[in-house]
Order: sequence, then structure tokens, then C-alpha cells
Amino acid sequence: MSSYDVIVIGAGPGGYVAAIRCAQLGLKTAVVEGRETLGGTCLNVGCIPSKALLHASHMLHEAEHNFAEMGLKGKSPSVDWKQMLTYKQNTIDTNTKGIEFLFKKNKIDWLKGWGSVPEAGKVKVGEEVHEAKSIIIASGSEPSALPGVEVDEKVVVTSTGALTLNKVPKKLVVIGAGVIGLELGSVYARLGAEVTVVEFLDAITPGMDPEVQKTFQRTLKKQGMKFVMGAAVQKTEATKTKAKVHYKLRKDDSEHVLDADTVLVATGRKPYVEGLGLEALNVEMTKRGQIAVNGTWQTSVPGVYAIGDVIEGPMLAHKAEDEGMAVAEVIAGKHGHVNYGVIPGVIYTAPEVGSVGETEATLKEAGRAYKVGKFSFMGNARAKANFAGEGFVKILADKETDRILGAHIIGPAAGELIHEICVAMEFGASAQDLALTCHAHPTYSEAVREAALACGDGPIHS
Repeated sequence: MSSYDVIVIGAGPGGYVAAIRCAQLGLKTAVVEGRETLGGTCLNVGCIPSKALLHASHMLHEAEHNFAEMGLKGKSPSVDWKQMLTYKQNTIDTNTKGIEFLFKKNKIDWLKGWGSVPEAGKVKVGEEVHEAKSIIIASGSEPSALPGVEVDEKVVVTSTGALTLNKVPKKLVVIGAGVIGLELGSVYARLGAEVTVVEFLDAITPGMDPEVQKTFQRTLKKQGMKFVMGAAVQKTEATKTKAKVHYKLRKDDSEHVLDADTVLVATGRKPYVEGLGLEALNVEMTKRGQIAVNGTWQTSVPGVYAIGDVIEGPMLAHKAEDEGMAVAEVIAGKHGHVNYGVIPGVIYTAPEVGSVGETEATLKEAGRAYKVGKFSFMGNARAKANFAGEGFVKILADKETDRILGAHIIGPAAGELIHEICVAMEFGASAQDLALTCHAHPTYSEAVREAALACGDGPIHS
């Protein structure tokens, strides 16, 4: 029986980061992972491969629509789907091998197999039982099921199957207008598929700033994506090569059918806790099937901690990473901290969408007085030069103190620009602090400064 200070169950972003931080703090650490590679869903069948395909399809779009105007003449590239999938896989392999290297560097043991917790202080992997003073559950999440929809990962697929299709479908129906559905939908739309998104609610990307929602949907429509809103999917019918999606419109209960070559089910994710033995261990769960934890990420069982997608909060890799570092600090006797008010969210379409902190809706609901500073990328010289003038930066600040409460960006490099706001919020900065900070010209980031100026006397270039 092996004995460790810490055993982490799951080698996704939360788990592997927690393990590395534990090892750095002098704790003897092991990670349980049943996949053939490290990195979890994010690295193997999620964040990283989807970004590779998003990048490739964006380059194709640039070649087809903007190269000629820049004086770059010649035939637009054709799509070699097989090579694109190879590029995607090479990207995955490079990253997974990088984590293996980090495990070796930090002397972290990889216990290969699926883990369970038969009792506090013990982790079972296969037939072997290992002892640990502390256990961190970081088992992640899996796609949510939809009644009447049977996934075969060939014709009716989740994000996993959507990343390994044999060919680009002529007709793709996406069920769910959340982040995953819109990112992958935009990939296939750029590669020539006719994409229709079916969404139960009346707006895309639930919880996002309403103004960004409208602009984002309008932009995706321009790119050729179709939307059926307020639609409840009843069932799918699949053959070996085709599918039908049956749905009802909520406004009048009328029934409709869509034909598709591929159906992508992107209706969210749920905590993956199956087989961990939590019920027998009497681990307290929330009503939504998440593991309940206290302020130091400890479950109701002493010595057993949980982080990432299995606990409350946004299912984001970077949120899990923050919790991974924090729980390692706690286990090592230090103070672990996560500022849940400053966790950015990004959608990696083109244009990108980035957000952090409060929205106008949450501020109104809380009865807080606030002001809005907004600036369009059409007023940004760099964006116009790069055919990326669509979108805007919106900053929300406290009406009395001018402290930044949130920000919402749709436009070029929004996923990078949002972190300027994150750092400002972490330091409790005011919009004026941001407005008085010199920004290099010409850069996209000037749009952030202009939005901050708009919280005061007004922007310069608008």
C-alpha cells in the first residue's frame, strides 16, 4: 500500500494544477487518472482541440474574405479536413506530453486507472488501495443528457464527437446556444456547413450582458448561422448517416422538424461523480448534484476536498485551476484564496466575447447605482485596419466611487483584453485609474481605455 500526503482524483486543469502546487509546497503527491493521457476533458476533448479548429477556420475566413483587399492575391485555400484533424491532434499531444513532463519534474506519481474513495484517507485504483492524509476530488464534468435524444457520437454527437467527425457535414443542427454550441457551430459554418442553432430560451448565451447577446447573435447570423429561439427539442431520430430533430415552439406549441447530417447536443454539462463512492462515504451533495464544500473546499468528510466542475460555480478550466492552487495552499497549512467576483468568461469565436464581474441585470437586481462607459471598435484604428471593427467595450462602474464592477467586451482579442479589467478589479481600481493609464497606439487595448474615459467626461475617439 502506497502512502501519500495528497492524492488527487482527476488530471484535468483543476487536478493537475492542484497536484503541481502540492508538490511545490513539499507534499508527497499522486494523481489518479483513467484516461491514456493527462489534461482531462479540457485538453483532450474540450478547450484546446476546439481552439485549434477555431483558429484554423478563422484563418480560412480571413483568406476567403479579406486577403484580396490587402493585396494578397491567389486562390483561396481548400479544406483538407484530415490534415486539420491532424493539426488538432498534434496540438493536444504537445500539451499532454507537457503535463507528463511537469509531473516528472515535480515527482508526482500518476496512478493509472479510475479512482474511488472507500473511506476517508484511502483511495482505491483498480484492485490497489492507497493511503492519503488528504484527498482532492477533481473529477470534472460530462455532457448533460436530453430526454428523447440518444447520443451515438457519430450522427448525434456531444462536443467530443464533434471534434472527430469523419467529414464536414452539409447540415449541422446544434441543440443549445451556449458557449460550446456556438464555438463549434461557428467552426463548421466557416468550413461550409449550413448551421442551425435550436435554443430553448429567447436569448443566446444565458447570463451574458443582454446588449452583448444581441450584438453577438447578429454577428453570427451575418456569418451564416441560423437560429431557432424559444424551441423545446422533443426528440431526435437518427439513421447511419442522417438525423431529424423534432421541436416545439414555446410561443404556440407548433411542431417542427429539421433535417441534419449531424446533430450536436450542447445543452450544458453536469458533475462527473459516478463511481467515486461518495454516497457510501456520506459526502454531502447540493440539490443540483454538486459536491458541497465549505470556504476551504473541504467536503462534509474531513480530509476530503473537492474543486472544479464537481462543486458550485462556473464550469471553467481557469476557475478549477485557481481552486486547485488554493486548496493546495490550505492543505499545506497556508491561506488559499479565490476571488469568485473576478473570474473572466470567454467565448472564442471571431469576434471573441469576454466578460467579468457584474452585468447591468445583476446590478439592477441588487439595486446598485452604476454608470456605463462604452466604446465601439469602429473608433479603434488597429481594429479597422484588421477588418475587426465590429463590437464594443462596456465598463460598469459604481456611480459614487467609480470603482469598476464589471466589463463586457465583444470584438477582436476580447479574451485577452478582459484581463486588463480583471487586474484592475483585483486591485480595486476605479474607471478613472484605467482612463489615466497610458496605452500604446495603435492597439486594440485603447478601446478599453476609451470605455473607461466614457465613464467620466467622455471618450476621445467617439
